[in-house]
Amino acid sequence: MQSQKLGGRYQILKYLGEGTFGVTFVAEDMQRPKNPQCVVKQFKPKAIDPYTLGEAQRLFQQEAETLEMLGKHDQIPSLLAHFDENQEFYLVQEFIEGHDLSAELPKGKQLSEAYVTETLEHILEVLAFVHQHKIIHRDIKPSNIRRRKDGKIVLIDFGAVKQITTQVVNAEGQTNFSVAIGTPGYMPSEQRSSNPQFSSDVYAVGMIGIQALTGIPPESFQKDPETGEIVWRNHAQVSQELADILDKMVCYDFRQRYHSAALVLEALEAIAPLGTKVQNQTGALPVLEASPPSGIGIHNQVTVITQSSIVNPTIPTEELRSPRKFIIGSAIAGVLAISIGIWYYIAFLKPTLAPENFVTYENSSVGIKMKYPQSWQRRDLDNFITGEVVAFVSSKQSDADKFQEKLTISVENFSGTLEDFSDTSTKDINNHLVKPQIKKPREATLGNKLAYELIYTGNDGGNDLKSMQIFTLKGEKAYVITYTATRDSYNDFIQTAETMIKSFEME
Repeated sequence: MQSQKLGGRYQILKYLGEGTFGVTFVAEDMQRPKNPQCVVKQFKPKAIDPYTLGEAQRLFQQEAETLEMLGKHDQIPSLLAHFDENQEFYLVQEFIEGHDLSAELPKGKQLSEAYVTETLEHILEVLAFVHQHKIIHRDIKPSNIRRRKDGKIVLIDFGAVKQITTQVVNAEGQTNFSVAIGTPGYMPSEQRSSNPQFSSDVYAVGMIGIQALTGIPPESFQKDPETGEIVWRNHAQVSQELADILDKMVCYDFRQRYHSAALVLEALEAIAPLGTKVQNQTGALPVLEASPPSGIGIHNQVTVITQSSIVNPTIPTEELRSPRKFIIGSAIAGVLAISIGIWYYIAFLKPTLAPENFVTYENSSVGIKMKYPQSWQRRDLDNFITGEVVAFVSSKQSDADKFQEKLTISVENFSGTLEDFSDTSTKDINNHLVKPQIKKPREATLGNKLAYELIYTGNDGGNDLKSMQIFTLKGEKAYVITYTATRDSYNDFIQTAETMIKSFEME
């Protein structure tokens, strides 16, 4: 197809590659200034009967809309155009200069834990955005991850649109897909059975991490014949903490994995050592340095203080042996211990004792208003896919606080009754939590309107959670407020959450 012009404007320059699902080219856009390069992907349906072509057209339009929305992220290629021509479908996307991750993962080379941790985090940060929009990538592998010239990771080649080439529609309108979308080695069992989950993407990223640590391609690993789990630790030098995270990412049972990219990020950030990440000032590949073994090290203006850098002053032996000073010291220590205990109790065990100042949040575009604690962080979401408008997140109570309580407001398009919405919400809870337990809904009030309240518990793959969800309907909209905390800390902030909910107003 070289020298051919597609869509009347895209001049094919060179062939990039061909797979089961289609062909990829580099082209020039002849209708834009300076004729910038772009990537053109050609998809041809498996069958060309009217039923299959009609369904392919619908699916292609739907996926193009999804890709256009995702392309608003700086690290996902922008969708420039989509069209069909001669019973074939074409996507035109931004051309990403750089190299794919395969170039950084040569077979037989074991890469450092610092490199692996940072690379995983960079991939997961983009994937978390994808999952936030309720989308599964389905084909994560090194060749679909590009390292841009500025060093940033870019996620390419989403698998959903590939269904166009694998579907067959019969006369009754039933659609079947001839092959599973994904790549052997990076594709978990549930995805091979055409039942992909968010955790299927997590599995693929975990396999990339294991590949980088061991230098072994994923399809080469042995599996435990009894559990189906991948046997890999004996091939790598890795900390227990990172190995545990990777094992959970690639667990055979998808229900036992982290349920989304965001949950893996939280786990990685909890173990990432201070000072292991250094940005390369040249803007090329990241430079990774480990913290010094002792003393104080400085990496790009980040001070790293290790345990061995804390030196105790020398104390004269005579003073240590003085009974009087020992008694005085013991008394002082006792007073300090009591003071610290009281402070810890007030600061951490009884957070509700501290008075809260509330400020007003107002969103005129969706017509809502609510008061929230000034100490809580406000995060504007404006997610038009999920309907989430804003989230309020509590401040950390201690370094051990791995899950911060939050209250989220969503405004969704909905036509039906409160009972209908309750059924929809219950199904969503069952789909996203492990072993959920949902109490029977009860009547409540939200914004001076009749509402339903759901109390439920479950595990999100990393935390044992408890939530309270209150929702009401007005016109063709559902207004939903959800308070979520760990099961142990749920009662600590329930009064704050109830105060926020009582202040909620709708125009």
